[in-house]
Amino acid sequence: MGQGPVRTGVTAVFPRGKSNHDPVYAGWFSLNGNGEMTGMAWLEESGFLHGPILITNTHSIGAVHEAVIAWQKMRFPKSQSWSLPVVGETWDGYLNDINGFHVKREHVFQALDSAGTGPIEEGNVGGGTGMICYEFKGGTGTSSRLVAGPDATFTLGVLVQANFGRRHQLLVAGVPVGKELTEDAPFTGDRDPYEEEGSIIAVVATDAPLLPVQLRRLAVRVALGIARTGSISGNSSGDMFLAFSTANPGAANPENGIARIEVISNDHIGALLSATVMATEEAVINALVAAEPMVGRDGHRVVALPHGRLREILRSYNRLNE
Repeated sequence: MGQGPVRTGVTAVFPRGKSNHDPVYAGWFSLNGNGEMTGMAWLEESGFLHGPILITNTHSIGAVHEAVIAWQKMRFPKSQSWSLPVVGETWDGYLNDINGFHVKREHVFQALDSAGTGPIEEGNVGGGTGMICYEFKGGTGTSSRLVAGPDATFTLGVLVQANFGRRHQLLVAGVPVGKELTEDAPFTGDRDPYEEEGSIIAVVATDAPLLPVQLRRLAVRVALGIARTGSISGNSSGDMFLAFSTANPGAANPENGIARIEVISNDHIGALLSATVMATEEAVINALVAAEPMVGRDGHRVVALPHGRLREILRSYNRLNE
């Protein structure tokens, strides 16, 4: 079980806010399936996401899943009689006493009740508390883009729980910084350099009107954004991505049984695909930049990405505009 600190938590995402239970169109993609994101069978079958998205550590999936249902029934007893919550995970067992099962119902309730609008905390927060990325402290990261559509400007945002990568793989703005920042890499040692570590969960949100099949295409592009930071998605990775659209309210339950919706044509979706790649790349880097050093169970220590040295390396490659 391990000794020492609890280094874990829960992140909650509400597509339309806590009090709006209108399902949203959604799609998902598994780049490598050594992980879990519950509820995907029905999401893929129906094309809709019902309720919030929760992200935590691997061994707390069950506790969070049960707690979400309890929270929904307690806070909104008349809203629905069934629930298949979406709960994703990554493994934080190096820093966290993961087999101590420390995530309880009250922690999930706190995450759900405290979720709000505005800037999102990054780094060692929520489900990202004990996560490690490229052998630096990782965690929660976000980024967004404004995208010009056929007759409107849309917003696309990405949230990641970054817990993957070997140090030598790390790229920032195309620069192989991981090959220069070689100290304090806890997993490198004598291991095969081609052996990948860890996992990542990503959530893509947009107000652009898209169908589930188009949203799956966005979810697929998350993989390209991650690759731009250096990862190759190894055998032990759980790399799962979900995309949803807040457009077309009422599409799941139209009054007369027929939903009349708006959809961007595939000929005009290219900018959204590009925005997904760019925002994902930046979200991963933001998780690294925001994270702080951490000492976890049994004295395990993970350092943060050194900002000063990173700037020096990027400057030497002419990547900084100063």
